[in-house]
Amino acid sequence: MIYYARVFVNMIHDKAKQIELLILDVDGVLTNGKIYLSPSGEEMLAFHIHDGHGLKLLQEIPVEIAVISGRNNKAAQLRLMNLGITHIYLGEKDKALRYILLQQTLHIKPENTAYMGDDLPDLPVMTQVGLPIAVKNAVDEVKKIALWETTKPGGKGAVREVCDIIYAAKKCETRGVK
Repeated sequence: MIYYARVFVNMIHDKAKQIELLILDVDGVLTNGKIYLSPSGEEMLAFHIHDGHGLKLLQEIPVEIAVISGRNNKAAQLRLMNLGITHIYLGEKDKALRYILLQQTLHIKPENTAYMGDDLPDLPVMTQVGLPIAVKNAVDEVKKIALWETTKPGGKGAVREVCDIIYAAKKCETRGVK
């Protein structure tokens, strides 16, 4: 059993060190999937501060960060802009088409791309990237496609978990460590 765990960790490490682009969904990945409504009808979302710090770390080494979400939300837009993310695509009905356009713009190969999702609209992109990742609270169909499932649920540090692994793998690569 330990052998298989070590093989899995090595496989994720090898894939993580190749990542040049991390794409995230918002609802259920950067947030816990809950939408809070004020009496005036304004939507509010909660983001985990550790996730934001992890994204900043990746931007420094540098890994491109993109967000593709089916919903358009002002709170999400503001949070992502505050994190310095420039590839923000909210209200996207066809995530796969947006991914193809992003890939053409950035010239990053699918095998150098990770996508983190939680629900059915994420599947078309997850099947095209080198490292598909499901958050712990993802639906079963997403977990079946994912090569990696986080130990934390969306909105509760799952993004930071992924950022830390990619960061560590890429730092080892720059130091010549396998």
